[in-house]
Amino acid sequence: MKAVVADTLESIESYKFKDLEKPAPKKGQVLIRVAACGVGYVDALVALGGYQVKPPLPHTPGREVAGTVDAVGEGVTNVKPGDRVMTMTANGFAEYALAPAAMVIPVPQTLSFAEAASLPLNYLTVSHGLKDRAALAAGETVLIFGAAGGVGSAAIQVAKALGARVIAAASTEEKRAFALAHGADEAIDTDPDGWRDRLKALTGGKGPDVVFDPVCGPLFELAFRSLRWRGRHMVVGFVGGPIPALPANLTLMKGAALMGVDVRQHMEKELPQAIATLHELAGWAAEGKIKPPVGTVYPFNQFGAAMEAALSGKGTGKVVLEVAADGGA
Repeated sequence: MKAVVADTLESIESYKFKDLEKPAPKKGQVLIRVAACGVGYVDALVALGGYQVKPPLPHTPGREVAGTVDAVGEGVTNVKPGDRVMTMTANGFAEYALAPAAMVIPVPQTLSFAEAASLPLNYLTVSHGLKDRAALAAGETVLIFGAAGGVGSAAIQVAKALGARVIAAASTEEKRAFALAHGADEAIDTDPDGWRDRLKALTGGKGPDVVFDPVCGPLFELAFRSLRWRGRHMVVGFVGGPIPALPANLTLMKGAALMGVDVRQHMEKELPQAIATLHELAGWAAEGKIKPPVGTVYPFNQFGAAMEAALSGKGTGKVVLEVAADGGA
């Protein structure tokens, strides 16, 4: 099979196509013929050695996979060859990928492979953040940063499915229009000058109940200061640059919580809950409650451009690498 491999994490140019032996599924494993692989900011960061946990070498990027089951190992009964599936695994930039059977989820007929490859990591992150950590309730208001990106747009849809009011923060008019088109109730710019006043006007002077923040950029402290009493600020990532600090007295003054959302450790320490959430999200997709917005789709031979696009944060929706033009059938 063909796979994207690097022996060093120095640059995107380190990654090349290599011909590898097609793997065989062992007990409890599923072999998937990959149709599409989601590409996120963290995927590109890991590929370049910039993430807090560095991958072993040689490294093949890609964690969100959608395709068809090629073969199953001993004891696997939840899926069978030919099934359309999605999963989170390793080595997704390849024609075939292995995954633990428990993590392999049937793809609803409502989703294409590109949409299915955009769902697992982003929507699990969001559900863990908004449901498990923030306990977002119907009728509450959530402010979402990076609202036009893969995680941000997922947060809009999950928040709406939970009955919340959504204010989408994005840097350009195009991105704000994208967020509104995908379910946000209001949109706000990210110019710090007068920003709190504009947010206050959108919340009737009360501020949001929850901030969902995969950016943690220049508006980090302003957003926390804008929270309502007992508000919750979710720290999801740091695509906004240097990691910001917060005066500890603000949590006391607001009766508010600053909470971390780490889906990697959620899966390590609470895997059964994470798997249950993925099945719930697939059910929501089947019901039309969520539908991952796909951004630019790159052909397999443009894997480098796909990683560069994900790293830039300039596009809208989820970057997807199309591994098999025939959909992996």
